[in-house]
Amino acid sequence: MLVKQISVFLENRSGRLHEVSEVLKEAGINIRALSLADTSDFGILRLIVDKPDKAQQVLKSSGLTISQTDVLAVEVEDKPGGLAQILGICDSGGINVEYMYAFVEKSGQNAVVIFRAENPQGAIALFQKNGIHLLSEEQVYSL
Repeated sequence: MLVKQISVFLENRSGRLHEVSEVLKEAGINIRALSLADTSDFGILRLIVDKPDKAQQVLKSSGLTISQTDVLAVEVEDKPGGLAQILGICDSGGINVEYMYAFVEKSGQNAVVIFRAENPQGAIALFQKNGIHLLSEEQVYSL
């Protein structure tokens, strides 16, 4: 139920995002979802890709500083209040959501949101108990 996310630490300067995308392109790796957070000096590019182990290898060999984190890919009803329902379940179960971002495609009729939870295994158990569908690694990477 956990999905591998790659975080790339980048200097906040022109061309750095292009460099990352070129490295992934040359390696035949497709970006499925991304999020970028920045400060005045650096940024953190969070990526879900179709070949995470290969991406980690090529990015690291390109001299980039990276880390890998386990995240959850959660199906969220694509209607007003869909996200509020999921976050309410997290709140009532004591699960702290550290960050999240939307996925680029839908899974069936539902949206997909990437969640980083303080307690991923607890979040998985809570979502399953409440009938919330989590996508597997294979499902996410093949979307």
